[in-house]
Amino acid sequence: MSGQTTLRPARQEDIGALDYLFQRSYARLLAPDYPPSTLLTAVPVIGRAQPALVASGRFYVVEDDAGRLLGAGGWSLQAPGARPASPGIGHIRHVATDPDATRRGVGRQVLGHILQEARAEGLRDMHCQSTLTARPFYENMGFQPQHEITVPLGGGIAFPAVFMTRAL
Repeated sequence: MSGQTTLRPARQEDIGALDYLFQRSYARLLAPDYPPSTLLTAVPVIGRAQPALVASGRFYVVEDDAGRLLGAGGWSLQAPGARPASPGIGHIRHVATDPDATRRGVGRQVLGHILQEARAEGLRDMHCQSTLTARPFYENMGFQPQHEITVPLGGGIAFPAVFMTRAL
């Protein structure tokens, strides 16, 4: 990986590369905090890009100068799970870093951009359903853990996570 990175809005043609990024990231980076049985059932579900989120204009990728995706993430007004929006609140969505690009500022670049954009749109708070693994990252970015949650992924899959909030 070179030192040059570019943050840009995700495009529909990025979906295959996003799937690859999410699956690599979650399978490797979540392994210390989740049992293999949880990852075996959850990664195929959470490791898929969401076309509507990509098309929203609020989802971003970071790529190196060779065009390889190093990280991605976005936000929405609507809460995950198709729950309705609440005035003044945004939701962090699907943030991930390539396991070979961790600790190089990629996640910070994505999340910093998201927070700046949400603030510019007049939001006052951001909510996040963090993996157990990403909790320290979000805490370093100013999020406060509220309580542990279980995210239903369909098909009876229950995924342990942490609900976190941050004022903008």
